Amino acid sequence: MFAQRFLISEIAAIINGKFIPYLANDSAIHDILIDSRRVFKARNTVFFALQSKRNDGHKYIAELYQKGLHTFVISNPGMDISGFPEANFIAVTNTLSALQKLVAAYRRKFTLPVIGITGSNGKTIIKEWLYQLMSPDKRVVRSPKSYNSQIGVPLSVWQMDQEYEIAIFEAGISEPEEMGNLQKIIKPTIGIFTNIGEAHSENFINRLQKTGEKLKLFTKVDTLIYCLDHAEIQQVVIRSEILESIKAFTWSKKQAADLRILSVETCGKNTTKITGLVKENNSAITIPFADKASVENAIHCWALMLLLGYDSEVIADRMLQLNPIAMRLQLNEGINNCTVINDTYNSDINSLSIALDFLQQQTQQKEKTVVLSDILQSGRSDVYLYEEISELLRQKNIKRLIGIGPAISKQSEQFDLEKDFYQSTEDFLRVFSFTKFQNEGILLKGARIFEFELIGQALQQKAHETVLEVNLNAIVHNLNYYRSKIDPNTKLMVMVKAGSYGMGSFEIANLLQFHKTDYLAVAYADEGVEFCKAGIKTPIMVMNPDEESFDGIISYNLEPEIYNFRVLEMLEQAIQRNIIPRNKPVKIHLKVDTGMHRLGFDEKDIESAVKCIKANSRIYLQSVFTHLASSDRPDQKDFTRQQISRFKVISNTVTKMVGHPVIKHVLNTAGITAFPEAQFDMVRLGIGLYGIAPFDEQQQNLECVSMLKSTISQLKHIKAGETIGYSRVGMAKNDMLLATIPIGYADGLSRHLSNGCGHFFIHSKLVPVIGNVCMDMTMVDVSGLDVNEGDEVEVFGEKRPINQLAGEMGTIPYEILTGISKRVKRIYFQE
Repeated sequence: MFAQRFLISEIAAIINGKFIPYLANDSAIHDILIDSRRVFKARNTVFFALQSKRNDGHKYIAELYQKGLHTFVISNPGMDISGFPEANFIAVTNTLSALQKLVAAYRRKFTLPVIGITGSNGKTIIKEWLYQLMSPDKRVVRSPKSYNSQIGVPLSVWQMDQEYEIAIFEAGISEPEEMGNLQKIIKPTIGIFTNIGEAHSENFINRLQKTGEKLKLFTKVDTLIYCLDHAEIQQVVIRSEILESIKAFTWSKKQAADLRILSVETCGKNTTKITGLVKENNSAITIPFADKASVENAIHCWALMLLLGYDSEVIADRMLQLNPIAMRLQLNEGINNCTVINDTYNSDINSLSIALDFLQQQTQQKEKTVVLSDILQSGRSDVYLYEEISELLRQKNIKRLIGIGPAISKQSEQFDLEKDFYQSTEDFLRVFSFTKFQNEGILLKGARIFEFELIGQALQQKAHETVLEVNLNAIVHNLNYYRSKIDPNTKLMVMVKAGSYGMGSFEIANLLQFHKTDYLAVAYADEGVEFCKAGIKTPIMVMNPDEESFDGIISYNLEPEIYNFRVLEMLEQAIQRNIIPRNKPVKIHLKVDTGMHRLGFDEKDIESAVKCIKANSRIYLQSVFTHLASSDRPDQKDFTRQQISRFKVISNTVTKMVGHPVIKHVLNTAGITAFPEAQFDMVRLGIGLYGIAPFDEQQQNLECVSMLKSTISQLKHIKAGETIGYSRVGMAKNDMLLATIPIGYADGLSRHLSNGCGHFFIHSKLVPVIGNVCMDMTMVDVSGLDVNEGDEVEVFGEKRPINQLAGEMGTIPYEILTGISKRVKRIYFQE
């Protein structure tokens, strides 16, 4: 994965370590590891046995040794190493300090520009937006997710390699003296100081002290970017005299600066135009966001792009293409038709605002409730803090607040809305009637000590132990991957039929709407109607309209696919039954058959069909499209190109006949990458969004979206010769430890997996199914594993790819996903 970093002997010298008892093998180290579950290339990896209040890395050494990892940095020189004869042990006083020293030495090998970002809020978004802005022309390495801690920063910087042209790393601190360590590791050449706020204030005397500590990241940069309007930052910058040794690139809305912001105009619901003065010249950018935080984040990015010499037109074009960055939230189906958002990642007012925005995105329920604990260690007066929160809830149209904790309860009069207050989570659970929650969206936002997970458990719809976890971040990643493969002007239609391939319904549609897909596509009208009722405004194409569905299609402004004269006639009859204004005709999508031979007008019937459409002023031809039969088959490329050529001829004929622009689309997921020259006006993304690539070599570019998992219900010791399950087809050849898993064919698990044909993943090992798959249960052989009842079982997911399970079943991933029954609870994660 990476080129050689250091020899083991070099590492020992860098971190001032001592070999115990001696250097066994001086090989090259390519990677570092702190999590025993994430071994990649064991032979060329060094494991740092970090110690914390919650865990001790030393206890995983035996497991890692068995996996082939033989180099360890430890802080317990007295540990028994007799069982690891081939291992290298480097003893140090503090393994975290050793990790930081090693990566700091590695950082010194590079001379590329490094952007360091710190501040109370916006670090991750600015980092990700800068990546979006610069990656079209630069090879950028950046922090993964929010890796900005004393551990996260070394892991981020270790990613650097000669292939990169620029690096972006974020740094966060929670205590004094921490930033000095991170400065040595990142060694930024350009700094961005975002802002200063309330987060992580508890260990600082005041915000000025915290500002001064954060400023230490930039003591040796060439240029520091910051906003003059943040008084505390400006005060500390001046007092520190840091500008005597470094340059500054400033921006301001109030005073002269390198980038003087002249105006910020909201243009519609989700667009903002920002005009600024740069070197006496007016310049402007437009971003697809309207909130204040995004505006500030975008200006920081703008300043950086200007500093690096990007052309104003390039900046403006790329700013307009910025994509939202996902957040750390969990979305669950709740009791009484409620949606529950669980967000306990960051208990401060800024993260509350973010969570409230996500709550507002959930359009399936109009009423919104917030369950909020005391916000701890904000460094602010409770009076002013909760006054601001009250205003925030008012702005977000929250109907009801449930406050939990003594501090928020004392400020109850600040909140002018339906409200209840409790001193503790225990009091709330004891007194509150959960039948009061009905048809609403509920946000749980609590500091960890309030144990809001107990409330979450009470609110979640009861289900058995088998669940389908859906990673919304992965969907966003995959969406953006395919977006990167199409022209910026090409529209994107996303398939959400069959419950979004089994992943869910409005949960996925809401996400896609938030990320501004141009179209959604469903199989049947009732799916589209439910989306509309849930508040989805994105246009929806109905692929299989039937006679009974057209009244609903017209009522909810759905757009039917018309594939033959019979369906066209059914639409015309429905139009006659309904009052359709001439200025709001029914939009339709004309499907033509170019070789799939499933649905679609034959080429010989196209002119007649278009004439019928033109003759009815209450029908508007929105698009013309075809379906590729074998775009995922490299050996069928000639046939696919024939289909594309036929479609080009037919669609041109259609466009000429109707006399207005018509959207043309032909490519599906496989076609997007295999036939980029045939993008036309729109492409249709299906299975690729859900993490399954049509070509094996592309799978590494996609993230795993779903994980079907369960638990061990019971363990039994079975003697050799005994049989297991219905029809006694399963037999123990030897004494066996048998685990019963609560998943069966009623959950969508195929009986083809019975009796050794299928396997589950338990404790890093594939275990075979024994006996027949039952309706609700499946038995597996876990002999030789150290397992307990209640342990997790992965049916498919990151460790057990769904393609492997599909191979065992003799089917395709589509069938597995769409076959997962509704009784399997869906849990949604968004980081």
